[in-house]
Amino acid sequence: MAMTTPPTAPGGTGGAPVTTAPSGRPVPGPLGAAAQGLPTGHAAALRARMRAGFGLLGPRSGRHAVAPEDIDTLALPVGDDGVVIGVDAQSRPAVLGLNRPTPYDILLIGGLWTAQVLALRAAATGARVAVETGRAAEWTTLAHAAGGAQQCITLHDVGRVPPLGPSAGSPVLVLRDCGMQPPRGRVVSGPWQSVLTLLPYLSPVAPRLMRQTRLVGVQRLSPDESSRLGRLLALPGADVESLPTLADGVTLWCAGRDRQYVMTQATDAETGLLGVPRRMDRP
Repeated sequence: MAMTTPPTAPGGTGGAPVTTAPSGRPVPGPLGAAAQGLPTGHAAALRARMRAGFGLLGPRSGRHAVAPEDIDTLALPVGDDGVVIGVDAQSRPAVLGLNRPTPYDILLIGGLWTAQVLALRAAATGARVAVETGRAAEWTTLAHAAGGAQQCITLHDVGRVPPLGPSAGSPVLVLRDCGMQPPRGRVVSGPWQSVLTLLPYLSPVAPRLMRQTRLVGVQRLSPDESSRLGRLLALPGADVESLPTLADGVTLWCAGRDRQYVMTQATDAETGLLGVPRRMDRP
């Protein structure tokens, strides 16, 4: 049983009560005072709760509970995590999650302008962007402007991308700008490393790349290309008919049966660096 004794302070008599635990160690101050005047069993229970770290009991309040049938009505106002690639048909931000713990492959059949905007915005989120390209001159100004001395966008010859060591704290986007028939890449997608392949048009390798990717973006195509792409992606007739008429900067993103039109709108800084949106590359 615990015992309470009045300790003597140096140079005086008496002081604050100190509760002595069964182990002989004192429990000072208000914790000891709280046990004063209680029956032995209650005092011991109180001291046990204090030693366990629960402290004194506060005011009681009712529990917040939701019936199982009401769980589906709950929603959190949290937006998607990723790169804002434009706005949808309702002018809401369209977000593409590039930094993922699982492999993620993207195919963009479109213009260099859109690919460069995606590279800039991915770098702005903290990702390292490695551009594998056979036309480094088209990317040099962008790479220098993006990160200065930090080199957040690096350029590599085709087939010369080194291991990049992606991690949750340092994700990587590999952007392959290797022409109409890009060779198989040495560096593939993996945890925290996404790969985006750019095709200027619907090339013979497009069907193979589509089978390997989880997301396909399509910009303006010729009517013949639109018909072939419609068969490959099982697009509705309305989408097939719309592809030859898409404005510059508009992309139809397809993931399985899900489709969404997105208008990429450049910021002032992006316009100053890359110019206005365009489907065709500069001559």
